[in-house]
Amino acid sequence: MSKTIRCLLIILLALMLLALPLILPSGNMLTDYQYEWMDMGLFPLFSARAEEEVVALPYDLSGGMTPNPAAYTEDGYEDTSIKVTMEHYEDEKQGFSVRVAYIDVASPTQLRTGVAGRNALDLRINTVVFMANRYNAVLAVSGDYYTNDPESTPFEYRMGTKARRNFNVVRDLLIIDENGDFHIVLSSGSAAQKKEISEIEAEHRIINAFSFGPALVKDGEELQTSYKIYSAHAQDPRVAIGQRGPCSYVVVVCEGRGRKAKGMTHQQLAHFMYEDLGCVQAYNLDGGNTGTMVFGKSVYKADLATSQLRVLNDCIYFATTVDPESWSK
Repeated sequence: MSKTIRCLLIILLALMLLALPLILPSGNMLTDYQYEWMDMGLFPLFSARAEEEVVALPYDLSGGMTPNPAAYTEDGYEDTSIKVTMEHYEDEKQGFSVRVAYIDVASPTQLRTGVAGRNALDLRINTVVFMANRYNAVLAVSGDYYTNDPESTPFEYRMGTKARRNFNVVRDLLIIDENGDFHIVLSSGSAAQKKEISEIEAEHRIINAFSFGPALVKDGEELQTSYKIYSAHAQDPRVAIGQRGPCSYVVVVCEGRGRKAKGMTHQQLAHFMYEDLGCVQAYNLDGGNTGTMVFGKSVYKADLATSQLRVLNDCIYFATTVDPESWSK
């Protein structure tokens, strides 16, 4: 074998090794490496949208563009600004039935929240289906139902607007900044939470914040959950959201209270988000009868014991930035 061919083979092997973790993401892959490779321009090689002009939506409670009905398939949606892939994981032995949506967006502004009322302080409630239609969501999921807290203790922001800014020692917080990046603030004394949030605000703008939990994955590490509320150690219907990389997310609806679908404990959900879905940050949202995912005309309930859609005040959704005039002609 000539020296030139040998050198070419070595270079090819090195490129394959660099690309492998990006093609097959894993929970064992730390955030630092994902972000470094993306900063070096390697990740966009695998993105069809890398050279597309990125269009941003405003940071307010307006909706996205109308999704293209023709862009929906049985297991996904794709246009030049967003790609959604739907999967269904089942494990009859453990009683797992999980709906997973993988979402990649061109702009962090496409990860949005919506409310049932006129603004983030409005206490009115409605279904996730109503809010999904109202905001032109490609995919929507129930949020944390913050107005359901009788003690009014949550730390809540919706699209840059402060709804509540309280601290407590019970709940973990999820903060999403202007880059669409997740920040997990673990439960602690109010002084410690204030300090950590101040450090985040020194570098970022808080766009959305949630107070439900528990946190499942933080900074590339699966957390050991010991939540004292919401049946942490029982197999129940769950809803969770996770970040896998810049502008790359997963939404999970774990079905439960069915004949075969038993749900998950918080620890099982944390392990699933980390090990199976490759999340570097992940957070549990309001599940049970609240848990609902809307994808196009499909509606997935977490609680299989009832078909009734629970009304609540908020949702998390993903929007397209593609102008309908480009596909409606």
